[in-house]
Amino acid sequence: MSGLVNALLIVAVVVVVIVRQFRARPIDTGRRWWLVPVILTVVALREPGILDTHHRTASAALLGTELLVGLVMGAAWAWTTRVWREADGVVWTKSTKASAMVWFGGIAVRVGLYALGAVVGVHQDSAALMLGLAVTLLVRAGILVWRAQSLPSAAASASGPTRAYGDGMARVTRKEGV
Repeated sequence: MSGLVNALLIVAVVVVVIVRQFRARPIDTGRRWWLVPVILTVVALREPGILDTHHRTASAALLGTELLVGLVMGAAWAWTTRVWREADGVVWTKSTKASAMVWFGGIAVRVGLYALGAVVGVHQDSAALMLGLAVTLLVRAGILVWRAQSLPSAAASASGPTRAYGDGMARVTRKEGV
């Protein structure tokens, strides 16, 4: 795929993911939560320019940092997401304002990495960004599934949603229609 197509795919995935996560949504712990990250990984690894052939060491270091940022961002996003079980037993999630700050911080770090690479002359392909996004989504989904499975039963969780980091819990989130 061309760089423009990859960039459009990345933007589309990010927009869909962000918009969906800031609405209360049921989470199905038995679903294939890993499928989208795996597809993104396969598409990213098929690209030949993931490492700059003229600056392999610097390119590999930037890619490793991108993957580390994805890992940290996915974990932070998952832990700043509210998770609760309704009386009917369905587990719901909704990202918080702290989750938005995680996204803005992650984007700022990634822009900084791209700028650093440009300064040292490393050609950076969109495949590295796509791979970082895949890691972010995989880590976030895995932690949310784990949190959902560790919630108490519906009767025990009648008190409401669990706390998420940065969440004042001043108001109760209502379930939105899907």
